[in-house]
Amino acid sequence: MEKTDKDLMLAVLIDGDNIPSKKVKEMLEEIAKYGNATIKRIYGDWTKPNLAGWKSVLLANAITPIQQYSYTVGKNATDSAMIIDAMDILYSDRVDGFCLVSSDSDFTKLAIRLREAGMKVYGIGEKKTPEPFIVACDKFIYLEILGSDSDDIDNKNKKGNINKKPAVDKITNKVISLIYTTIADAADEDGWAFLGDVGTLLLKKQPNFDSRNFGYQKLTPLISSIDRFEIEQRASQKGRFKLIYVRNID
Repeated sequence: MEKTDKDLMLAVLIDGDNIPSKKVKEMLEEIAKYGNATIKRIYGDWTKPNLAGWKSVLLANAITPIQQYSYTVGKNATDSAMIIDAMDILYSDRVDGFCLVSSDSDFTKLAIRLREAGMKVYGIGEKKTPEPFIVACDKFIYLEILGSDSDDIDNKNKKGNINKKPAVDKITNKVISLIYTTIADAADEDGWAFLGDVGTLLLKKQPNFDSRNFGYQKLTPLISSIDRFEIEQRASQKGRFKLIYVRNID
């Protein structure tokens, strides 16, 4: 029986020197949407104080710390250790895909190599992540959009006010054009396209495309908010649920 994406066994490799620890729980919950994290490792020099924030969450989230000393000043030995481990895991045939957690473009070549080997590659990092690493992944998720709803509750200050939500990206003409052309590419002769196909094609064109970047939890409300598109619900053949179709409005 062929595995679905949610059945995939994933190796989660975290660049501890380059990723903050404050959203580790939300990050692992996000990864669970795409597969089962059978390997979870984090790399860094644990003798340094900058990794202290990670130490308190490793046991709680079953993440294995990998010690990597910095042998020379100005060189990131963590990257090399993480890349070597990734290749060892690749050739062990123990996983179906990788989740590379970093905002460092040094992992671009690794992501490309893993995909060449038929692996599914998910990237997670901050919005400062360079474009080459983003496009080398099948899907890239920004840390800033994870757990924003719970953060709004937790971030109440002593005066009872709620801090501002994380800034969302503006829906620009470029974004609208991307959605428009993608719907056209996936549409039938009448111009209608199944929304699931549109979402899949959007990720192939732009791996960091995510409706949450624009303040919407799902693709349907994002498209509904733009007056260039028409949405139609259709009953499935078995009638158990509705199928969403979209069409461009010229």
